Amino acid sequence: MPRIAKFDRDKALEDAVRLFWERGYSGTSMKHIEKALDMRPGSLYATFGNKDGLFREALDIYTGRMSQSMTEALEAAPTVMDGLFGYLRALSEEITAPDSPARACLVVKTLLEVTHEQEELRGLVNRRLRAVEDHLTGLLEQARDQGELKPGVDSRRLARLVQAQIMGLRSLAQRDIDADSVKILTEDIIIALGAFTRDPATH
Repeated sequence: MPRIAKFDRDKALEDAVRLFWERGYSGTSMKHIEKALDMRPGSLYATFGNKDGLFREALDIYTGRMSQSMTEALEAAPTVMDGLFGYLRALSEEITAPDSPARACLVVKTLLEVTHEQEELRGLVNRRLRAVEDHLTGLLEQARDQGELKPGVDSRRLARLVQAQIMGLRSLAQRDIDADSVKILTEDIIIALGAFTRDPATH
């Protein structure tokens, strides 16, 4: 009797992340999902509920990976700001890699395509972006307390600027633009953000 392959939920979610990232939420149909995950409709609904349920789990994995990348960059750096700049450089490498499903951020792509009729999904994405902003704010408050930033820098305001730069970098990279140009732009962003530090030349 042939052996039945065990369902790999983690692999299915990885495939879902890649699919949604490549095609976007609205551009991904149930047929696309069935093919990419190699699952029948009944199994999909039994495992993930529906397309929204699958997307929520895929989004959790995607945003968790973003947080992990930032954490690793911070742990490898001597200061918070060096860690953030290291993260930006690592991000530019990631989004220009040949095997990247897409250069633009999945969260931002979803925010731009959902309508006001999709309030639940829109709220979910906004909460994810707010969580990133809150995390950045906390890091920048730490940097300010440690004397890395100039006195009087508003950590929340700077966090929004950093987030806007990350979103913009990933959106620009979606254009037909070469990897070297993206990396040069990343260095320009770092120089601009360095104006908020006590000693820009050190970065």
